[in-house]
Amino acid sequence: MVTSGARAGPLVVLGDSMLDIDIEGEASRLSPEAPVPVVDVTRQRRRPGGAGLAALLAARSGRDVILLTAIGEDNLGDTLRELLVDHLDLRSLPLDGSTVSKCRVAAGEVPLLRLDSGSGRACRGQLPSDAARALESAGAILVADYGRGVAGLPALRQALVRKMSSVPVVWDPHPRGPTPVRSCSLITPNAAEAQLFSGAEQPAEQGRRLCASWHARAVAVTIGGRGAVLTEVNPPRT
Repeated sequence: MVTSGARAGPLVVLGDSMLDIDIEGEASRLSPEAPVPVVDVTRQRRRPGGAGLAALLAARSGRDVILLTAIGEDNLGDTLRELLVDHLDLRSLPLDGSTVSKCRVAAGEVPLLRLDSGSGRACRGQLPSDAARALESAGAILVADYGRGVAGLPALRQALVRKMSSVPVVWDPHPRGPTPVRSCSLITPNAAEAQLFSGAEQPAEQGRRLCASWHARAVAVTIGGRGAVLTEVNPPRT
């Protein structure tokens, strides 16, 4: 059961963050070097992605937010930190490799290509003291897994287990990530992930199977613009 005192604590978001770069422009001609469009750039925008985006959106709603994420010591990592630090409490975890970036190029609002870079994964080891204190203070926890290692850190998972009985834990899984920790309040796979994880075709059956295999209190299978299908182990009486 979650106590009222626990709810007073900050929202702790943990997971993998990346830098998203949007390049927009106009394409009215082909390159003489190859049959590809030439994009005349009119706008470039950099923004947090992954767990960083989830934390930023939560912070903009007025909630106190602590973000536990792994960011590289490189130029892209510096940019990502700058986009986050004025809006939330950032507690960095060590990253092995370079900061992950996804660069999307569009012309006239039509996507042309995406360029991915960065090999970084969260480093295993002892949980930094400021990260451990953040989890102890949490009023709620969101795990935003993007398959880059943060959600699989043994020290972090052990800390989550200790908090399960006192605060709600919501887990957004990833196909390349670890199994969610047992007894999550809510797990939110999308339709493709739910089918992959459960082997079932229908969202309701997917939810039932995943509640059992993940030992979760509830599973919400998100189905795009149609909303989500919620399965609860012990649904409230009406």
